[in-house]
Amino acid sequence: MNTKIIDLPKITDPRGNLTVCEGANNMPFDVKRVYWVYDVPGGESRGSHAHKQCREFIIAVSGSFSVTVDDGEQKKTFLLNHPYQGLLVETNQWRTLEDFSSGAVCLVMASENFNEDDYIRDYKDFINYIKCSK
Repeated sequence: MNTKIIDLPKITDPRGNLTVCEGANNMPFDVKRVYWVYDVPGGESRGSHAHKQCREFIIAVSGSFSVTVDDGEQKKTFLLNHPYQGLLVETNQWRTLEDFSSGAVCLVMASENFNEDDYIRDYKDFINYIKCSK
């Protein structure tokens, strides 16, 4: 499983901290799309899909949430709760975001523009896609 937490630069200052994502310096891909998820009601989850081509870098810019990643053979859950860390989710990885704290904001930077054909939204279809890809 290639999913991993990547530490970003944390520039500390008494006036407030700053973290930067810069292209090839500390991002694993060029960003083509950015979106954020917020106001997630208690007990709800987001994601529950995989991408064929799109890679994502997920950051908890405020609050916390967990991301469970599944490659068809193993699952791993990551707690995101630091705005200076991001989770790199590669292609062909089923992801589910849950356990959002009150006020949590999830920032996602994607390697591709939105394309519905890139999504696998049914878990059984995902498992079949993975089996056929090997």
